[in-house]
Amino acid sequence: MAASKPSHLSGEAMEVSVEAGNRGDEARLDDDGRPRRTGTMWTASAHIITAVIGAGVLSLAWAMAQLGWGPGLVAMVVFAAISYYTSTLLADCYRSGDPVAGKRNYTYTEAVRAILGGAQVKLCGVIQYANLVGIAIGYTIASSISMLAIKRADCFHDKGHKNPCRSSSNPYMILFGAVEILFSQIPDFDQIWWLSIVAAAMSFTYATIGLSLGIAQTVANGGFRGSLTGVSVVAGVSPTQKIWRSLQAFGDISFAYSYAYILIEIQDTIRAPPPSEAAVMKRATMVSVATTTFFYMLCGCMGYAAFGDAAPDNLLTGFGFYEPFWLLDVANAAIVVHLVGAYQVFVQPLFAFVEARAAARWPGSRFLSREVRAGPFALSVFRLTWRTAFVCLTTVVAMLLPFFGDVVGLLGAISFWPLTVYFPVEMYIKQRGVRRWSTRWVCLQTLSAACFLVSVAGAVGSTAGVVGAVKLHRPFSGY
Repeated sequence: MAASKPSHLSGEAMEVSVEAGNRGDEARLDDDGRPRRTGTMWTASAHIITAVIGAGVLSLAWAMAQLGWGPGLVAMVVFAAISYYTSTLLADCYRSGDPVAGKRNYTYTEAVRAILGGAQVKLCGVIQYANLVGIAIGYTIASSISMLAIKRADCFHDKGHKNPCRSSSNPYMILFGAVEILFSQIPDFDQIWWLSIVAAAMSFTYATIGLSLGIAQTVANGGFRGSLTGVSVVAGVSPTQKIWRSLQAFGDISFAYSYAYILIEIQDTIRAPPPSEAAVMKRATMVSVATTTFFYMLCGCMGYAAFGDAAPDNLLTGFGFYEPFWLLDVANAAIVVHLVGAYQVFVQPLFAFVEARAAARWPGSRFLSREVRAGPFALSVFRLTWRTAFVCLTTVVAMLLPFFGDVVGLLGAISFWPLTVYFPVEMYIKQRGVRRWSTRWVCLQTLSAACFLVSVAGAVGSTAGVVGAVKLHRPFSGY
């Protein structure tokens, strides 16, 4: 064991240790005394794509089925534009004051504290970190569903499509948790760039397979299916169900573009100016949103064209397709690999927050500074202990509440407006000194109000989904 302070702890403790050990080599430090950042537009884009193109892309066909060709396509374009615009506003908040030499804000919450302050800081922190914990639990469930789908696809191929091929997902959740314990020992966000690139490549892999299968099914059908307004109330769906599902579909599409709650953390990995971090982040946002929108529209549209109003909630795990089974196996394996990386993209900001608070609260703690050697690696005892405990907790909750994916949808609905729209708009207004009741102020507040209504509507639809799911699932059943 060694008693040196590990470099992953952020805050003043890390800055002091870094400066003390590198006084003669300032070239290795950025303007804030921290190790030089090396991120580029491409690594930032990989982080964003990994966060945005989740397995939810495969449920967009279901969302299209609820809305139809008209509202569905309009919703995708509109929410892509909103996500891009508000992300550019947020990118300008990474530095307070001067965009090149101003004080850095390392996290979303720090940006809110520096610019807005007051009670809004606590509100932002609670919403952001609760959402990140929820996403970690949801991804654990989603990965187990894809691993289980591989087993079921092979079973259907061997025993026929009428065989139930039922199996518990609990062993797969445990396996995913074990893998995440290993990857969670990566010290900080800046060092997972390679994992994000692999995960982004996997997202393109399964999205392309889903798209290809949708095209093949459409050709086999002899044309496009679907309608202008989606599922009809005369097709076994009550008017109330139509309303709930439409609200949930709008929510699913709007939340599919959400990544604002980790944008500042991603921006903090970009190398120092010139060009400014904000300029690089805006280009990365443009590339990422354009790429995700292209895939979203292709997968959503071709899935809807293939199955029409009967589109499953997931093209690959809902068994809209049964053959070729090996291709389904490849796609679901790609989903699992992607979720391994995406899990880290979302939890690393949470890890950094807790570790920074711990370092500030107990600066002289030997437990925080102690390291153990594992071959060529030096592992922080604190990081090993608390990150392992976090992954175990999220895995147990996933097993306890296998319908938590619906709860994550509710969390996404609640967090969409404040994190993606409200805080970026208010910080932009404060930083730029936008006058109250000016044309720009009115336009920004109108955008915020409209997105608030979308968030409320999505929350209502997601609540209905949670209530229905609670009635169908048993804790730790794995079904």
